[in-house]
Amino acid sequence: MNTKNLSLAAVLAAALSLAGCAADTGATPSHGMNHGSSGPMSSMMPDASADHNAADIMFSQMMIPHHAQAVEMSDIMLAKTDVPAAVSALATRIKEAQAPEIEQMNGWLENWNQPTGMEGHSMPGGGMSGMVSGEDLDRLKAAPGDEAAKLFLTQMIAHHEGAITMARTEVDSGKYSETVALAKAIITSQQAEIEEMKQLLAAP
Repeated sequence: MNTKNLSLAAVLAAALSLAGCAADTGATPSHGMNHGSSGPMSSMMPDASADHNAADIMFSQMMIPHHAQAVEMSDIMLAKTDVPAAVSALATRIKEAQAPEIEQMNGWLENWNQPTGMEGHSMPGGGMSGMVSGEDLDRLKAAPGDEAAKLFLTQMIAHHEGAITMARTEVDSGKYSETVALAKAIITSQQAEIEEMKQLLAAP
């Protein structure tokens, strides 16, 4: 996970650095220049007077597909009939919490005239932190009962850890109060779920 976390940090640092350079040179990029921009970074340059910054945009654009995968993983588990009840209940809670957050972040991005997700749902250097590979998703789909439960818990722990890493970066670098508040809530709720999942894995 260290390589993925470094990739995330590098991209955020680059975005914030470019935003700073624009401000230093007196450039005033248009608040809404996204769909017609020449690249992903140029679409992430809100005016200095805006109530949000490049970190808020990056966080929302990355967390949407990240959350979407957690919902997909939960749906896979909920479609199975031989999964332990505690794991099914956890999958239900994850889906019910993260699906509305996706809509919330989509709303922010639309209000900011920004694309509603990173192109290809991926980041340079191997993808967003904690994302599960297509091969591992296929393993989860094919696994029965207790095996599926263990796979789900193991994969979701790593997935949550990636989300917490992104959320901490937003807390440190974000400007928009609602986005920062969501990041703090993600850290609290998903850290608690990580502890719950570790206990479920350790149970006989």
